[in-house]
Amino acid sequence: MELNTALPLLGFRKHLRPAVVPGDATYLVSEQGVTAVEGTEVATLAPLLDGSRDMAALARETRGVLSPGRLGRILGQLSKANLLTDFSPPSGSAARGGAERGRGTPDATAAFWESAGLDGVRADADLSAGRVRLLSVGGSEGVDAAREAFRAAGVGLVEPEECTAHTLTVVLCEDYLSPALADIDAAQRRTGRPWLLAKPYGVEPWLGPFFQPGEGACWHCLEHRLRHNRSAHSYLGRALGLAAPISPPRAHIPASHACALHLLALQAAAWLGGFRDRRQSSVWTLDSLRGEGRHHPVERRPQCPACGDPALFAARTRQPVVLTSRPKVATGGGHRSRSSSEMLQRYEHLVGDVTGVVRLLRRDPRCPAGLNAYVSGSNPALRGNGVHTLRSALRSHSAGKGVTELDARVGALCEALERYSGTFQGDEERVPGRYAELGEAAVHPNACQLYDERQFARRREWNAFHSPFQFVCDPFDETAVIDWTPVWSLTERRHRLLPTSMLYFATPHQAGAPVFARADSNGNAAGSSLEDAILQGFLELVERDAVALWWYNRTRQPQVDPESFGEEWIARMRSSYAAIGRELWVLDLTSDLGIPVMCALSRRTGGAREDIVFGFGCHLDPALALRRAMTEMTQMLPAVLDTRHSFEDPVFRDWCTRHTVSDQFYLAPDADAPLRRAVDFAYTPRTDLRTDVADAVELLRRHGMELLVLDQTRPDLDIPVVKVLVPGLRHFWARFAPGRLYDVPVRLGRRAEPVDYDGLNPVPVFV
Repeated sequence: MELNTALPLLGFRKHLRPAVVPGDATYLVSEQGVTAVEGTEVATLAPLLDGSRDMAALARETRGVLSPGRLGRILGQLSKANLLTDFSPPSGSAARGGAERGRGTPDATAAFWESAGLDGVRADADLSAGRVRLLSVGGSEGVDAAREAFRAAGVGLVEPEECTAHTLTVVLCEDYLSPALADIDAAQRRTGRPWLLAKPYGVEPWLGPFFQPGEGACWHCLEHRLRHNRSAHSYLGRALGLAAPISPPRAHIPASHACALHLLALQAAAWLGGFRDRRQSSVWTLDSLRGEGRHHPVERRPQCPACGDPALFAARTRQPVVLTSRPKVATGGGHRSRSSSEMLQRYEHLVGDVTGVVRLLRRDPRCPAGLNAYVSGSNPALRGNGVHTLRSALRSHSAGKGVTELDARVGALCEALERYSGTFQGDEERVPGRYAELGEAAVHPNACQLYDERQFARRREWNAFHSPFQFVCDPFDETAVIDWTPVWSLTERRHRLLPTSMLYFATPHQAGAPVFARADSNGNAAGSSLEDAILQGFLELVERDAVALWWYNRTRQPQVDPESFGEEWIARMRSSYAAIGRELWVLDLTSDLGIPVMCALSRRTGGAREDIVFGFGCHLDPALALRRAMTEMTQMLPAVLDTRHSFEDPVFRDWCTRHTVSDQFYLAPDADAPLRRAVDFAYTPRTDLRTDVADAVELLRRHGMELLVLDQTRPDLDIPVVKVLVPGLRHFWARFAPGRLYDVPVRLGRRAEPVDYDGLNPVPVFV
């Protein structure tokens, strides 16, 4: 047998073109850039490194210029820098020179593979040996054109039924949410074979990802994120009785379709040739009109029911909530355990309109200069409400505010992640049962919802004329079997039970069945740590309780002097409001709980319409309560500046066009009360968030109330999210049961006697 004893043929990689500039350097030019190699020795050697000479030939032709040792060292350095390669012909072809070998793998082909960091000969051979099985979901139209594109790319094809003779399966579809893809995904995972998904149709074709069973995400991981971002399509599909979300019609011309198919074939060819890149795990969307492309990462969900452990999330709910020491760091948005910049860096990758959790994250373009408001995707609390989703001017999107743009951006991001985490996804812990049989662990839903019996009696008329946020549920049937979810009592250190539908947005509901409980965002919070999230959720409950006591009783409250807090941003904010013809003021709403709560208000001056906006803030630190109130007011401001769209909401239109401070007298400060300054608010700084939460538990215990926490942290996001509940504290929406709403204003001296039910403010809080 003839042995291949020839020495390797050495040369610059085919994607490099050497250019020697005498007295300067040797330059190697590629599509990736230009590399300079200095030295006269390399300049002498460069013309010889064309892949036609072995070491012996190079030594002969450089005799007298380079010693064998020096030659070896230079070649070693070039090889180590990945500039040099071995052009040896395959075994049995030792007698053939570089030129003949080049006819087997053309220089352009070798250069292509080498640009990808691969050996050109081996990659070309792997492509030739690879086979693709081409499948189509939703009909065979376009399959013939796809087969031609793959053949033109040098990709070998097998028939669809040849399940064992292929290297890669490529699936063409009309919609990535097609139910048939679940069966294909299951079959590919059973065999452990990779597959590539594509939608080569439309103005924006989609290519990828490559799914590799056992590595990374599966189709179900992708499907979960896509459904989240196509909630309107899903709603229409359900409303019309379709098996999948409604899809748009095809929209392409022959050139755009052909382009997508050839790019798909190129992706498959590169994969067969051995090219691997993290972006192959993404959905690549192509704007065929503008020539733009974007990659949307597809991440594995640890709790995925197909490729992960679907019990992960429920198991977290069954565990006690254990508090850990969390030293505080100073940020603009409050006391946190991570800075705003750290939070953005850690979670911004979750933003994306295709596979992201947050569809968008951008500054509200209607916001005046000098003020900061960000928006971040739709509000899941509105899902399933049809056209009402489009008409809620103030709550149709998640949003964020802040003195700085960074704080506003992070606030909007965290609110969107908080609401996503609090949306029903099917893996929640649920315990079916009757309230009457669950014992004292169960909490009656109206202990939190706090509807009055008169509201139940008039609920159908009320619900017909009010937004979904002001919805009045049906009276609770204590004998009905419903789903309950455990929540942890930090007060009693045990689990309690609350209706699942009260804890998660968009919990499935049988059409025509009574609605006993409905989730809202009160007490939902995301944070830099679990302790941070619990504190923020608790402060929101305190804030909304204080707002309800003031708003529905229509009491006049003391004015707060913002300038007394000595922060420079306050003057800037006043100036920004004055520039658009508005005045602002702040009220102290602090309740019997003693935690500072403030309301910032602003109205237009010099006209009949005042377009009143307001914002609320609560914090242990009064300066932060003020900051939150004034920046939240800024979130509402763009809506009154863009009435063309916001006035589609009839509640908001009525507020702006009919109401003024004169007819809503409680919005004005109490002229007889002393001006409240920073020194009038008691505050003891603490350095640890765990201490703040422990103090909140004790404060509520003294008031005869209980602090409940549901950990809603999703394994695929890993941002701490909770829902905090305190039975008895009031929501600022229209919830009029007896209790604090009537009693506390009297105890605080705001009213001489409790307000009568029919004397409550007829205008519900609508933000």
